Amino acid sequence: MTGETARDRKVIRVTGADREEFLQNLVTSDVAGLASGLVYTALLTPQGKYLADFFLAPDRDGILIDVKASIAGDLIRRLSMYKLRAKVSLDPTDITVSRGLGAPPHGAFADPRHPALGWRFYGAPGSGEIADWDSIRVAHLIPETGIELIPGDTYILEAGFERLAGVDFRKGCYVGQEVTARMKHKTELKKGLARVAVSGKAGAGDEITADGKAAGVLHTRAGDEAIAYLRFDRAGGEMAAGEAKLRRI
Repeated sequence: MTGETARDRKVIRVTGADREEFLQNLVTSDVAGLASGLVYTALLTPQGKYLADFFLAPDRDGILIDVKASIAGDLIRRLSMYKLRAKVSLDPTDITVSRGLGAPPHGAFADPRHPALGWRFYGAPGSGEIADWDSIRVAHLIPETGIELIPGDTYILEAGFERLAGVDFRKGCYVGQEVTARMKHKTELKKGLARVAVSGKAGAGDEITADGKAAGVLHTRAGDEAIAYLRFDRAGGEMAAGEAKLRRI
């Protein structure tokens, strides 16, 4: 078993009689999925742009939100704006998040985004060898909060949320649903995240060009591969970033 404590995560407990309906009306995924395990989801702006991504986990006393610690406070504030008269409480906790590969401990949940991401566990620190999570993310094109996923800028379909079980097109309305549905059904994505092979010196944040024209931005790199945000119409051949040559894979 490979496991480690995710020290950059914060767990918020959602309680109250209206907690499921409250979240269902706000997030991109169907909260009913909690009956079978973790739900990966996001909160969007009314204009359909990403604000935060997080996991929902079933809990005896409510629902747990597992979110990047750096955006936890802002997420609580934004969710609180929608409370109105709903019987809901949002409370930060000291619950520890662990994640790992291999045989999961009793009570762990499978990461719903991809089997290669293993399991997540709430309540006790992990132990064992630390996995190279960036290499796993790059290999399977998994975006990360604050890196490939930029609050107020990213569109979740360009970031692959449908492939990652992070959006449900059969559920009812949620914040940003109209724009997201329009992108799904009425347009072809012209930009988005993709894997690229990298030969040479280049790093996160470097501009990608093709034939001298802007073609995207390089993000997480692991060895000779990376996640990039690309203009697909300019990503068909050789590209450049920093001192490196790139091609889409």
